[in-house]
Amino acid sequence: MTACECVGEYAAITGESPLWSRQEQALYWIDIHEPALHRFDPASNADRRWRLPDEIGCFALDAEGSRAILGLRCGVCELRLDTGELRQLAPAPFDPALFRFNEGACDSTGRFWLGTMFDPRDPRRKRQRLKGEWHSYSETEGLVAHGERALIPNGLAWDEGYSTIYFADSEAGVIRCAHFDSREGTISEARVFASIPKQLGVPDGCAIDARGGYWSAIHGGGRLRRFRSDGSFDRDLLLPVSQPTMCAFGGANLEALYVTSETRGLSASERPRQPLAGKLLRLTPGVRGLPRALFSAAVAS
Repeated sequence: MTACECVGEYAAITGESPLWSRQEQALYWIDIHEPALHRFDPASNADRRWRLPDEIGCFALDAEGSRAILGLRCGVCELRLDTGELRQLAPAPFDPALFRFNEGACDSTGRFWLGTMFDPRDPRRKRQRLKGEWHSYSETEGLVAHGERALIPNGLAWDEGYSTIYFADSEAGVIRCAHFDSREGTISEARVFASIPKQLGVPDGCAIDARGGYWSAIHGGGRLRRFRSDGSFDRDLLLPVSQPTMCAFGGANLEALYVTSETRGLSASERPRQPLAGKLLRLTPGVRGLPRALFSAAVAS
């Protein structure tokens, strides 16, 4: 078992999307089904939260530090961090009764990329298994669709130069990569980067380290799996939770790795054996991370 510590007291239903703010030296993250945006301050161990009116699948922090851009089931919204005021920027490009946003991150120009997944409010409709797609959002381009990519889009990241994009299809157990044109915001034909055996779990969120390693949170597999830049397996870090959802580098030198996880889906017998499920975890993997890009109001075309 990897040595890690629990930070904060809050246990999420579905913790997700940790994102380190270098400006604030704090970690932002979400609970999809609470739903809320959280801010964890390592200096004080305090967790602040902004409760939201609808499920949140992903978010980005604005470069000015005054707002967060949210992917809610009802659409793309702006949250003013000082006042808590919420304003819609773009309506959902799907039927909110059937789909929601899931997974998101910004590219080097400040575009916010969001995946959509089939997650109907009525559980009786889940048998349809409709594919989601990736969208990008900027205030100059609006919401742009980039085609069907996965049943459950996850694991979105770029390499250090933002010339390669990675994204996972959790349902298929596959992580893909493709050439990425930052200026145009386009993705070329994708190829398989790595695969996860179904009996191990599914690839969920991810983080990229300074050596080009891709860290995948294996939901159901209780581990973070690192792949080298060529897609070959490097190592596993075993966790005290079975359902990790995503990881993110943080700390003054991006030397720490924060991990979110889920309590939803755990049986009554599993819960007592996983007291840290849903809580923020922190470990030191021995490699530093890459800084994540922030949202920019204007994207040059």
